[in-house]
Amino acid sequence: MSAPSQAQRSLTPLLTPEGWELVNSLPAYDSADSDRLNRQLRAAGHSPELVAAALTQQQLRAQAHSKFGEFAQRMLLTRHGLEQATRLPVAAHHAQRFVHVGVQRVIDVGCGIGADTMANAALGTETVGVEIDEAVAAAATVNLMPFPNATVVHASAEDYLASADLASAGLWFDPARRQVHAAGGAAKVFDPAEYTPSLDLIGSLVDAGHPVGVKLAPAMPHDALPRSVHERGEIQYVSHNGDLVEVVLWFNELARPGIRRSALVLQDDAAPTEFTSSVPLPQAGVPAVRGRAGLDSLLAGGYVYEPDPALIRARLLDVAVEQVDGFLFDEHIAYFGAPNLHAGPGFTAYRLEEIRPYNVKKLRAWVKESGIGSLTIKKRGMDVTPEELRNLLLGKLSKAEKEAGRHQHLILTRVGQERLALVVSPATTDSAAS
Repeated sequence: MSAPSQAQRSLTPLLTPEGWELVNSLPAYDSADSDRLNRQLRAAGHSPELVAAALTQQQLRAQAHSKFGEFAQRMLLTRHGLEQATRLPVAAHHAQRFVHVGVQRVIDVGCGIGADTMANAALGTETVGVEIDEAVAAAATVNLMPFPNATVVHASAEDYLASADLASAGLWFDPARRQVHAAGGAAKVFDPAEYTPSLDLIGSLVDAGHPVGVKLAPAMPHDALPRSVHERGEIQYVSHNGDLVEVVLWFNELARPGIRRSALVLQDDAAPTEFTSSVPLPQAGVPAVRGRAGLDSLLAGGYVYEPDPALIRARLLDVAVEQVDGFLFDEHIAYFGAPNLHAGPGFTAYRLEEIRPYNVKKLRAWVKESGIGSLTIKKRGMDVTPEELRNLLLGKLSKAEKEAGRHQHLILTRVGQERLALVVSPATTDSAAS
């Protein structure tokens, strides 16, 4: 008999009335109170295994709030499942894609703790989650209890798909990209051939004509993507609140006509924004490049733009540059400029105030002379660590000077071989009007 997995050890004590009642009775996680709470629960007669499992779950629920919001307080989680789980606002867009094309039943293959399954079920879609790890499948079952239209099956992808009725079903895959060891450790898998389920299996279902969506790590090299996505699928890079979180491959009915790649920008405080192209990867448009002269022209009141990472990975920078009627300073650097301010998700605008050469000694003197007490530093194309540079520039200031000083933004970049420090301020439509 094989040893129990880390997920089994952490979840099994909680899959009992006593365990479920205990974990749901715990207060919000407080690291400073953890030792005291541990002693208190053991003194109350709870076993060490149950206390450890409950306190681990308490901590995971706190970490899960950023992905699941208030749902996290009644969920069962594993550490690796939480790391790979889709954020609920992102999962909602996956689910809407299935609904939009009329798919009424979705099979979530490799559902993990059930994030995408929850999103599909919340839209009224009949949903089946398939999970190979028995303890994780049990956690997904608990997480989906509020949804009568969702079920979870403990099975491997291969076994389930070989016998399931796939007629009229949409298929969602989030292949495991970590090898989880029984001792609790996990190693990232970088070779797509080692994903579980394999991309070959997924490709056979695409070839059979099923509506298929596949979530992958956004850093996967373009040339490592399945050939089918280059030939006929749609590839969508997704960011959420400025974080590049995934790349999704859409096939057959789920691939939109005329769109071969897109960058979907999601923010909690703004409507979704999408940039699209009818040209497949790895091709990319070439924005205008105006070099140092273009950068200098912005000193008269222009703006420097920082693109969302989804735009960069989707190679849609040309679409964003065209939208603001702008230009690049360097063909290899993703910052771009424009004389006018354009608001909206997809890029962040900064008013250009000054251009200084990148020289640490001179920048340190400028910081002191200018009464700067704190810095936000961004960079592209520079072998510089913002945190280290911040310490170098502010390290000799007294505590009083830091507290009394003003805040300043710096953008470190280069134009050709010239390394520069751009003094900027975040721009808003209000600031443009003043």
